[in-house]
Amino acid sequence: MKTLFCSQGHNNPDDNRFCRLCGEMLPASSGLPLGGLAGQTLGLRYRVLHELGHGGFGRTYLAEDTNRFHEFCVLKEFAPQVQGTEALHKAEELFEREAGILYKLQHPQIPRFRELFQADWQGKGRLFLVQDYVEGETYQALLRSRQAQNHPFTEPEITQLLLQLLPVLDYIHACGVIHRDISPDNLMLRTADRSPILIDFGGVKQAAAEVNSQLRRSLAATPVNITRLGKVGYAPSEQMDRGEVFPHSDLYALAATVLVLLTGKEPQDLLAGNRRQWQRQVNLSPKLVTILNRMLDPNPAKRYQSAQAVLEALGSSLSALDNSATQPPNEYRSPSALYPATLAVAPAQVGQFTQAATVYPPAKRPRRASGFGAIALLLLAAGTAWFTWWIAHDWQPKQPQTQPSKPTTAVTKPPIPQLSQAEQDRKQALNQRRESLGIDAGFLSSLVNEAFYAKHPDRRGRQLTTDKADAAFRAEWDQLANQWLDQLKPLSSDARSRLGQYTDADLQARQTAVNQLNLSSRALNDLTDARFFNLFPDQPRQNLLNQPIGQVWQAIAAEQLNAVKAGTALETIKVPEGQFSQQVSGLLKAGEGKAYIAQLTKEQVIQIKLQANQATRLSIYPPTSKAAALLDDSAKTSWSGKLAESGFYEIVVVSDASGSTNYDLSLAAADNISSPDTAR
Repeated sequence: MKTLFCSQGHNNPDDNRFCRLCGEMLPASSGLPLGGLAGQTLGLRYRVLHELGHGGFGRTYLAEDTNRFHEFCVLKEFAPQVQGTEALHKAEELFEREAGILYKLQHPQIPRFRELFQADWQGKGRLFLVQDYVEGETYQALLRSRQAQNHPFTEPEITQLLLQLLPVLDYIHACGVIHRDISPDNLMLRTADRSPILIDFGGVKQAAAEVNSQLRRSLAATPVNITRLGKVGYAPSEQMDRGEVFPHSDLYALAATVLVLLTGKEPQDLLAGNRRQWQRQVNLSPKLVTILNRMLDPNPAKRYQSAQAVLEALGSSLSALDNSATQPPNEYRSPSALYPATLAVAPAQVGQFTQAATVYPPAKRPRRASGFGAIALLLLAAGTAWFTWWIAHDWQPKQPQTQPSKPTTAVTKPPIPQLSQAEQDRKQALNQRRESLGIDAGFLSSLVNEAFYAKHPDRRGRQLTTDKADAAFRAEWDQLANQWLDQLKPLSSDARSRLGQYTDADLQARQTAVNQLNLSSRALNDLTDARFFNLFPDQPRQNLLNQPIGQVWQAIAAEQLNAVKAGTALETIKVPEGQFSQQVSGLLKAGEGKAYIAQLTKEQVIQIKLQANQATRLSIYPPTSKAAALLDDSAKTSWSGKLAESGFYEIVVVSDASGSTNYDLSLAAADNISSPDTAR
């Protein structure tokens, strides 16, 4: 089956007339909308499916790798306007240098670079960069969607975005790489795990600019300035005016991006004249305002000099924010899109490429020592700078690597200042245990912080230090973290890996899925509650989903939906023809439940009886979700009465026992007998 693409890059089956995501009319299914190299196979392996965009340095294509089971990838074409073998060779050297730098970046929030290769067409060379395909939407697209709904990004969402992206910047800066081009166009929200992804590094585009500038200088009678990379308003003045880039240049661009997401206005409109006028556009906490203003300071020396410094500032301010800042925003659930290109301008000529393509093997991958990596933030609110460093450090020296083609070697983990070796070992063991369970560090932090502050409300908003005076509190925090890991261990590995990522969209998706099985979300919630409160009996039942523990409830709900789909938690009761009743039996372990559905008719008189050897609860729901339950999570074991409507009735049995429970459930239905005076 072929794939059709709309102008927004959304992929659709070839029998669709309209895009499944945006509703745009699709081209005829006789073939892909051609453009550039669509249909060509490059490098003897990459079959171009569709052009994603084009810019001053070439085009970007979606392709499939025929050597890797036809998986999607992205080809970025760089077509320097050079002539002659020597000029092309110089371009190749520059591109290969930048490609080698990209190849050494091995981070889950950066698309993996695969290789650089050259293909010739009519005597002109074309260089292609191959990267992993990322399915998702740019934050620019998310912003447009938000603006259409009059629903701007909120402070908790922006704080979460900063906490997820700053460790990525810390990582690339430690590798000696500056992004140079951070903007909403170059940030994506990945569909698979709802993580922000940093795309379109400016180094390769800068190499293309240098090649073209060199050509213009060689042909022009007057001097030609080198093209500077960076978007107006997002890049600081030293980058735009002098081509100088530093880690704090990326921090400036990230802060400008944040302002755009918060206000919907471009940075040049917000920062012109009085640079703090943007504060009147949004209502933010004073500490976040201070952090953004410092990131945006026109004087480079006054900015934060590292991503780690911003993380430390955010860590000290998180206690003043709502706990929802540690959870992904509900609105981030949006339709998936193709990898969006951020290059824009004139199209290149279209023609046949030769099959003889020269492939440049990428540099060897450096080894990275183990550790939290650069994305973990444990002890967000209760922690301090030293602890943030402990969990965010990638266990490598923070020095630029000038020879990316040579592998680095793992180094000894540096000690945390003022912490005993025993405490360092304890924290590392905690980290290793968390990693083995696949639980996100930031999510674990939010759970532990809630428990810690509940026990010590007087310390809310205060920081733990590395002093001996706080040693007991640090030990208690670690103990609470281990207790949470104990409680989360019974969840499936898939459920654990998604903790911190569930949103309202997941609730709606589960409701749709369970309704297709003739079961209501009320019944699914009963099954979920039984399991959840068996594992977490001390948790409050009110306002659950707005707390970090609500992520655990959602994870359990996802598991229960899987059990319903598999038929282990859902069964249909059918009264045999010519009979008036049917009985089913079962065994429930502690915290388990089972749902039954029975298709019944209006005016029928039914009787439902539950017999069990230990404590159970019974729910009976009519077909209409807005109708009152006949029994709702009740300790009563029977109900009888005349039915008010026809349809699928739901019967849910859950166990309150600490051990296994045997039960018998009987359903009797009759059409022509008198109804009892009262339902009992």
